[in-house]
Order: sequence, then structure tokens, then C-alpha cells
Amino acid sequence: MSMFRVLHFFLDRHIQRGNLTIIDADGGSHRFGDGTGEPVVVRLTNPALYWKLALFTDPCSGEAFMDGSLIMEQGSIYDLMELMVPQQRVDRTAGRSWLHRLGLRGGGSNPIGRAQRNVAHHYDLSQQFFELFLDRDMQYSCAYFTDAKTGLEQAQLAKKQHIAAKLALKPGMKVLDVGCGWGGLALYLAGTYDVEVVGVTLSKEQHKRACAERDRLGLQDRVDFQLVDYRKLTESFDRIVSVGMFEHVGLAHYQEYFSKLCALLAENGVALVHTIGRLYGPSDTSPWILKYIFPGGKIPALSEMTVPVERSGLYLCDLEVLRLHYALTLRQWRTRFLKNRKRAQLLYDERFCRMWEFYLASSEVAFRHHGLSIFQLQFSKHLQELPLTRTYMDEEESRLMGICERELPAEQGQKVARKASN
Repeated sequence: MSMFRVLHFFLDRHIQRGNLTIIDADGGSHRFGDGTGEPVVVRLTNPALYWKLALFTDPCSGEAFMDGSLIMEQGSIYDLMELMVPQQRVDRTAGRSWLHRLGLRGGGSNPIGRAQRNVAHHYDLSQQFFELFLDRDMQYSCAYFTDAKTGLEQAQLAKKQHIAAKLALKPGMKVLDVGCGWGGLALYLAGTYDVEVVGVTLSKEQHKRACAERDRLGLQDRVDFQLVDYRKLTESFDRIVSVGMFEHVGLAHYQEYFSKLCALLAENGVALVHTIGRLYGPSDTSPWILKYIFPGGKIPALSEMTVPVERSGLYLCDLEVLRLHYALTLRQWRTRFLKNRKRAQLLYDERFCRMWEFYLASSEVAFRHHGLSIFQLQFSKHLQELPLTRTYMDEEESRLMGICERELPAEQGQKVARKASN
């Protein structure tokens, strides 16, 4: 019991409600909470975990789950994380590191070259693996739920429609998709509007799949996917969209990012950036996430983005906060992943599957309870470029909902695009 005392004290302070049982390495049983709710039972097989979990919860909890020394006997790792959510109102700055409190903010560093290595760590996993839990369009970013019960396929289509409506696209425009992933958004824009799209990615696997899907849809004359760092581009674009890429830019490169967007954007252009954001202010990335999932990653607070934007030459025209939409997305991804877990294990191994389950569960908890959300920011170089009100967005989004998304050969796709543009 003496070795367990530190962890016992930690859990006693954090869990006033719920029904948690910890079975220690000697078989002893320790109960926490008020006994309400579904029971969650955890077995710890290594006594060294007692003080590590209390003092260094991140990254030790994730590593213990990965290596099998933290075993869920009853309930899931998500259930355990929900029990660990602070049950009393807490200081929102409590999670910030001493560097933040001194004004010395840390963040990912992603210069050209290292950025591609960091991207490869995550996004160059097997395409077959991502197909186990993503929608058929391979959208690996927050979906848009008009209703919490909406299915993943419909919610991801709604996300593309929501973004397209904000771009105020017109026939003949040239669009840049920065961090295009597997190409779903670029192909949707090119297949729905009379526009040309250039999509750039640093992932070889994503680039290969995006090109294959473009060719299958017969959109070679409208879409150009490039395996290149956006900072190397020199063309001018009427519209720029970037979804789920800013999290990989790194604090040291925020000014570089927005200044480059401004340089690439035509004088009468419009840009839209969709990114995960922190509602509680600046904080450091989880050590476990940095080590195992997203090396070089940095989730921004809005306050960290505004100064670089103001210095870039861009005007912020519209800002929307999508509350809880990513929690709903992650819930559906996690459900699909667990359903296909055995297939994932055949592609990789059990430790990898535990790592991925922990990542999906911890991310969902962060979006439900720890102040993570989605920011959609719209920019232009001149305040006169867009209508006075947001009505145009709603009208275009409603119109797009009436157009069925179909996989069509080039000739038919062009007819649908012309119809959508009228």
C-alpha cells in the first residue's frame, strides 16, 4: 500500500463521482468515486506505474496502455478518461506549462524537409488502415453535423458543402488546397464547380491515392495534385482553402504561413483556414501525442493566430467556431476502428492498435471536455470582396445540399459542374 499511496492520493482528489476500481500489481482492490454509474475496472501490472501515473499522467498513461501494463478489465479506455475529467470547476490556465506562464510559448518546428518527415510519420501509414474508419471520401478532418445523429458520410459531405459555400466560388477560378490529404475536398470542388484546383501534400501515400481517385473520376483536366511544400509555390490563386493542415505548421512558422497565403492569394481572392483550436488559450501539445502521433504538431489558440494574421496583409472577414463537431466525428471514427480492430492488427500489431485506440479516445475527450474546438477563418485582402452579410453562405449551402454527390466520368462530371455553377 505504501508504494500505491501517491496514486491513491491523486485519484482521491480527482474522482469524487463515478465508480472506479484499481487492482494493483499484488491483486489489491482500491475503489474511488461515489459508486454511481457504470463500473470501470483497471488492472496495473507494474508497481512503477503508481507514482508515474500520479506525477506524469501524460505520457505515462498512454504508454502503459500501449505496452499492456494498464489493462481495462471492465469498461474502455475512453470510460476511464471520462472519469478523469475534472469534476469541479478548475483554473483554465492550470494545464499551461511554466514556459507559457513566463511568456515563453513552445510549439512545433516544421521547416522545409523536417515537415515532410513529420507528415510521413502519421499520414504515410497504410491507406488500407485509414479506410478502416474514415468515410469513403477519406476525409481525415472534422465533419459538420447538422444533427448529432447524422452519419459520418453525410456529415463529411456537409463539411465540404459548408466550406465551399464560404469560398464564394465563381466559374473559371483557380483554387489552391493546402494540405489536400487524399484529395476529397479538391475533387468535390472540381466536380461541383467550373473551377481548377491545385492540391498540395507532403504525404506520398496521400498523393498516390489522390491522383488515382482523380483519374478514376476523369478530372485530370481540372485537378492537379502535387507532392510539394506549399512554401515552394509561386503561382497566384483566386481561392485558397486549407483544412486540418495548420495544426502541423508549428508556432515558429505561423507568420511564414499567413504571409505565404497572402502572397499566393490573388488581389481579389478569398482564403479559408479550417483548424483545430484551443478555447482556453495557449498551451503545449501533449507529450504523448508529440512522441507517438503528431511529431511537430501544435494546436493554436486564437490569440496565437491573430498577430501573424494582422501582420500578413490579410483581413479576417469571418470566424466560426464549430463546437463539439470534432467530438462527434471522433466518436464515429473510434466506433468504426474498434469494429475493424482485428483487421488493423493484421496490418500492424496489438501495440499499434492500443496506441490508436488511446489516440482516438483521448482526442474525443479533449474535444468534449478540455476546450478543443474547430476554428474556420475566412480571409481576403480587401474588405469589399465579399457580401455584407453571411446570407450568401446559407443560400449556397442550401443549393449544394440539393446536388447529389455522384462519382461520374469526366463528361458527365463537367455537365454537373456547369449546372452547379449556373
